[in-house]
Order: sequence, then C-alpha cells, then structure tokens
Amino acid sequence: MTRVIVLNGGSSSGTTALARSLQAALPHPWLLLGVDTLIDAMPAAMQGDDGDGIGFPDGGEVVVGPGFRALEDAWIAGVAAMARAGAHVIVDEVFLGGAQSQERWRRALDGVGVLWVGVRCDAAEAARREAARGDRVAGMAAAQAELVHRGVTYDLEVDTTRTSPPDCARTIAAALVLGDLEVPRRRPQ
Repeated sequence: MTRVIVLNGGSSSGTTALARSLQAALPHPWLLLGVDTLIDAMPAAMQGDDGDGIGFPDGGEVVVGPGFRALEDAWIAGVAAMARAGAHVIVDEVFLGGAQSQERWRRALDGVGVLWVGVRCDAAEAARREAARGDRVAGMAAAQAELVHRGVTYDLEVDTTRTSPPDCARTIAAALVLGDLEVPRRRPQ
C-alpha cells in the first residue's frame, strides 16, 4: 500500500498547489510536508550565506551546507518514521541533487510504499509564476526546471504548464487506485 507520494519539481512548478489538490482528492487524510516546511522550521541563522545552512544567492542558485544536510537527513528519517507509523504523507520536494537526492529518500523509505511523481513545468512558465509570486529569488525557477529531474526515476509524471493542479491530482489519484501501483517506472533523463 502506498503510504508516501513524493512530488519532485522545481521552484514554482506547482508542486504545493498539486499537493493541496491531492489532499482534497484522496479518500483519507494525507499530511503535506515539504522542503519549505523544513526551511521554515530552521533557525533564521541557518538561512543565509554562511556556508553551513541554506543560502539563496542572486541568480537562482541554492547553496546547502553541512548543517542543513544534517537537519535534512533527520527530517527525512522523521517523515519515513511517520509513514511507518501509519500516516499517509505527501512530500513536496525539490531534488537539487537529482538522482542523488532521490537515493537519500529511497534509503530512508526502504520498505514503505512510495509513489514517485515528477512534476514538470515549462521553464518560461515557471519563471512567469515565480515573478508573479514575488517571494522567490529571481532565476530559481528557470535554474531548477530540468535540474531537479536529472537521473530521477518516476512512477508517473505530470506537467503543470497547462494542466491544472486538480486535473494533475486526479491523474495521480487514479494511478493509486489502479492496482496501488504496478506502473512501469520511467527512465531517468
């Protein structure tokens, strides 16, 4: 049985809106946890360019240091423990390390039913959304649009460029219902 849905997409690709739509579409309660949840929970001193936490320099790059990685590892283990304890969890992620990021989650979620979903969005559309939001570093959406998918293997992919979050959520919900996931995995790009 699928206990975790991992949504991986770049900044402003629509993962959070999709996750909220999934919560509404799925038949029982699913918790929504994401990398933004982790960053918001961190002390402000770890959010900067000191090299230990996480920094967002101009140009859209994201720089993570060893302190951030240590907290992220603990957080990932905690999310996995919640799923093992019976919670259904939607993870809203940004795999900055592509396949390496996915492997960290795979190890933590070993033995847990996981649906891996790639959330694609055209880089120009993601950049437009980023500018409209006003709460992201300019250039982040374009920099991450393809980067986060490199080498990642998915059970399912959706594209939010022209498809609404509720429609994408229905596609994902249907995949869960149809055999609780015996879908061939897509090859990494």
